[in-house]
Amino acid sequence: MARIELGAQDSRLLQILQSDARVSNQDLADQAGMSASACWRRVRILEEAGVIAGYMAIVDAERAGFGFSAIVHVTLLRHEADHVSNFIARVAQQPEVVECFSTTGEADYHLRVVCRDKDDYNVFLEQFLFRLPGIAHVRTNLVLKEIKLHGKIPA
Repeated sequence: MARIELGAQDSRLLQILQSDARVSNQDLADQAGMSASACWRRVRILEEAGVIAGYMAIVDAERAGFGFSAIVHVTLLRHEADHVSNFIARVAQQPEVVECFSTTGEADYHLRVVCRDKDDYNVFLEQFLFRLPGIAHVRTNLVLKEIKLHGKIPA
């Protein structure tokens, strides 16, 4: 998908939508200083170009009963294609894994894992992560306090 050049109005639309994706088209247009029809067309262009990848609800994990959060650093034994593709496919399907990043540095992958409690996290480790082939090392950092969540892309 080709990248598109974002203008000032595009940036304003993205800022507003990142703060409130449920805003009506008319209110969005008013806040961005454009007509409703021009606003609607521009949002459609941003959606079709993949700049706006989707809309979702942000759930407070703790209030939803998921009080345990961890950053899990995973290192693979070898970077064999089968191990990597299997790891990626399995992690993508695991509901406790809410984010997964392939990174440089000591660990190959960093997962943000959310569970109800430490017992559920232990089940996640023993029944899922430790059973994946090709895992060399797993290190867990417990999240003590969430300081900034759902950061916005600077527009």
